[in-house]
Amino acid sequence: MIKRIGIECRSIEDKNPDLPAGRQVWGVGRIIMKLLEELSRRPELEKNFRFILYFKGRVPDFAFLNAPIFEKKTVPVPFFKNRLFPVYYFALLPIKLWLERLDLMFWPDYMLPIIAFNKSLVMLTEDVYYETHEGKLPFRYRLAYGIFGWWTAKFATKILAISETSKKNIAKLYNINPNRIAVSYPGIDLNKIENLKLKIENYSYILYVGQAFPRRHLKETILAFEKIAPAFPELKLIAVGPDKYESPVIKSLVTQVNDRLNREAVVHKDYVEDGELVELYAGAKALIYVSDREAFGLPPMEVLSFGVPPVIADNELGHELFGEYAFYVGNPTPDGIAEGIRQALTQTEKITKIKTAGPEFVKKYSWKSFTDKFLEKLVVSKSNHVKNIKT
Repeated sequence: MIKRIGIECRSIEDKNPDLPAGRQVWGVGRIIMKLLEELSRRPELEKNFRFILYFKGRVPDFAFLNAPIFEKKTVPVPFFKNRLFPVYYFALLPIKLWLERLDLMFWPDYMLPIIAFNKSLVMLTEDVYYETHEGKLPFRYRLAYGIFGWWTAKFATKILAISETSKKNIAKLYNINPNRIAVSYPGIDLNKIENLKLKIENYSYILYVGQAFPRRHLKETILAFEKIAPAFPELKLIAVGPDKYESPVIKSLVTQVNDRLNREAVVHKDYVEDGELVELYAGAKALIYVSDREAFGLPPMEVLSFGVPPVIADNELGHELFGEYAFYVGNPTPDGIAEGIRQALTQTEKITKIKTAGPEFVKKYSWKSFTDKFLEKLVVSKSNHVKNIKT
């Protein structure tokens, strides 16, 4: 009997249809895109599975979505143009799923709707908890994360974490049985590395990649770069990712720092194409990604696949994922980050080790492995999850 597995895919829709497909895909969207791409390469799955992909408005133009194993559906939201997401996600989609009687629904975006009655697999990170209690997002987002993060932890059939550290934190923060949480590490695009033909800019640079939430300290990273720039007069900082501060600060800060340094030392881009991103990774002297909290964090892993040193926060997750193949920052202030950058540029012995052994180290993080885990461990049985909830 063929199992019908639903996947909520709003996160890979292009917000701007004039931009190429995939240009605006970050975080959860990137994980879903790579999962679907890997599933599309496995025609043998057609004997046992059909994956129904649900979109809010439009299906993006990815060739792999045409694989026979996928059935694509949109859930239009009439009359609520200013409330498209909540109406789609928390009302119309759950009702449609109830009518379609799926075997399992995969919700990758951290929140299980209250009226979702299908068996569920939900990706959850501790970021949801911390954004609710300590974050600076607008109140409506913090309220939604608070309600639906708790609901997900208590009532999802199965929870997906993307690191052992994240699993431990989720179980502790929400007081749930860790046996309900499965771990599957995301992967990196090794095929892109093998086929890379470099067209790198003819200057030295360090790199930041990711949506610029306050917890990722891009503001402090720019100020840290300003501190070390006089010692590295040919070096630039290239920052890629949209400004997600409550009041945007990055554009004006870049202008101020460049004026003080009297050169275009800092370059900020909201988005780049995948091909350009790969080239930026390969040519960088280091990647700076000092984040207070991440469930995984793809950019440091992706850059390490090129033998480029990542500079990351000194925390449990960083040591779990990177071990000795990273430079660590204990205090995410401009001074602390500046010291981490300086080490990544000058500690020749460790730089050489990362360059030679780093690419082999990260091969254990593959999208094939992530997908295998998804198929083997995360398509859950009919057992009642409520029995596993701590009281």
